[in-house]
Amino acid sequence: MMSWTVAGILALACFAMMLIERSGLRTTLQTQFKGDVKRETRWWAQYGQGACTVFVAVLLWQLDRRHTGAAVALPVATFGVSFLCTVIKRSVGRVRPNRDNAGKFLGPALKHANFRESFPSSHSASAIAMTVVLAELYPEAAATFWVLGIGCAALRYVMDAHWPSDILGGIALGGVGANLVCLAFRF
Repeated sequence: MMSWTVAGILALACFAMMLIERSGLRTTLQTQFKGDVKRETRWWAQYGQGACTVFVAVLLWQLDRRHTGAAVALPVATFGVSFLCTVIKRSVGRVRPNRDNAGKFLGPALKHANFRESFPSSHSASAIAMTVVLAELYPEAAATFWVLGIGCAALRYVMDAHWPSDILGGIALGGVGANLVCLAFRF
């Protein structure tokens, strides 16, 4: 599990980063990936997302009958934090980097508009939720899961899809959500 202390530190770091971002200090990279690097990063960026979650849950159910509850807990954690991120995104309406009004909070909207759905990063939240659940089930592979989760979150920044605070907020939300799911499913 992600410790509650780490989640709290991440939430504070998220707030501090928002202040830095609002000060006008440049916090985005504006990078361009091409060829194999672009294709590989696209794969990694889907860790913890819809299809990945479904396939991992099916694999858990097929390969590890000791943890059949995990085949349910994993999608509950990843889809649950993704849903919560969507609610928050639509409530605060933060504009993504490199867009008109970048970084501004435009307020609530019911309609989907990708340009204004930056905070928090649901990719980061879902990747960390998957990581926390899998690391709890298979501690011997925890380092690998954490590399995948943090790598996915970092790619959201490197690909200029999110502000650093969006990613920190997503990581904190994903960790807390997965901790609650692990407690609820008792593993």
